[in-house]
Amino acid sequence: MKVGIVGLPNAGKSSLFNALTRAGAEAANYPFTTVEPNVAVVPVPDERLDAVVETVGATPTVYETIEFHDIAGLVRGAHKGEGLGNQFLANIRETDALVHVVRAHGDEQVVHPEGRVDPLADIETIETELLYADLEQAERRLDKVAKEAKAGEREKVAEKEWVQALIAALREGRPARTVPVPEDAPDALRNLHPLTAKPVLYLANVDEDAAGTGPDGALAPPPEVVAHAEALGARAAAVSARLESELSELDDEDAAAMRADLGIAESGLTTVVREAWALLGLIAFFTAGEGKEGRAWAIPEGTAARRAAGRIHTDIEKGFVAAEVIGWRELVDLGGYAAARDQGRLRVEGRDYVMRDGDVMTVRFTP
Repeated sequence: MKVGIVGLPNAGKSSLFNALTRAGAEAANYPFTTVEPNVAVVPVPDERLDAVVETVGATPTVYETIEFHDIAGLVRGAHKGEGLGNQFLANIRETDALVHVVRAHGDEQVVHPEGRVDPLADIETIETELLYADLEQAERRLDKVAKEAKAGEREKVAEKEWVQALIAALREGRPARTVPVPEDAPDALRNLHPLTAKPVLYLANVDEDAAGTGPDGALAPPPEVVAHAEALGARAAAVSARLESELSELDDEDAAAMRADLGIAESGLTTVVREAWALLGLIAFFTAGEGKEGRAWAIPEGTAARRAAGRIHTDIEKGFVAAEVIGWRELVDLGGYAAARDQGRLRVEGRDYVMRDGDVMTVRFTP
């Protein structure tokens, strides 16, 4: 899973990236510190996998990962090459989802590129640039696909009509995600990679003293950011990049203690990971065996067992015969596979079984 961290210069992207990944990307109080996208692959700890590994005696433990791309700040006019322009728009296209960091703190020592703190205005600036970039790309694509459609091939005709509808939507200020891809041209979206089709998490960078203002002690994004996200079918959350930066310098125990003192229920990484997984509709299943690795695998919700086996290895998907499946909690409560088999709780499922979040699966396959 590749997640691009985007926003205006000095929104707190690199500080957040440093805190989430402890990768040490350069951060400074002036625009364009990030000249190339910083990339960090971050493991996603999962207490469910930890419990399964301990129960069955698996080793080592391999968590699923998220690849964070810290992309330099966009400015007004980026689609025309302003700032560092199209170079970074191209980098965004390579990601699966966007974390749009929005400044919502009042620290006057941090310079705002447009001289004011207005989360919705900042959001509009970035989204306008993405819309313009998509419009230019779609117009170029239309020139090509219109020529290909002259041969009358159904898929090319459908793609041409879709691109035309997309251009009309973008000119009206509507993102690509509002224009359904036609069944006759299933690859149309992949051929274009529009930026405004990507799922978005609006992540408000709030003041440190906002701790405890949200449910369950979470940091709360400004109401106007939440409303904007809901209107677009996106998600919204909040972190304090400064606080996360300070906590990242502590060991895990001290950081947890400080969060408890501040009334913050979870780390910024946990918040971003949870929201990103929900945004992409992902669940996790586990594989584990005595003396073998215990591993988490991310799959889209609704994935069938055979396709899930392909996440482990394509040969396992091809040779899939059946899968032994049990929920992680049930396996842990029973004390392992032997008791699960003795009590008939280890189910044998076929290729079309729809995987559930937290399933532990052992695949039977023919090499």
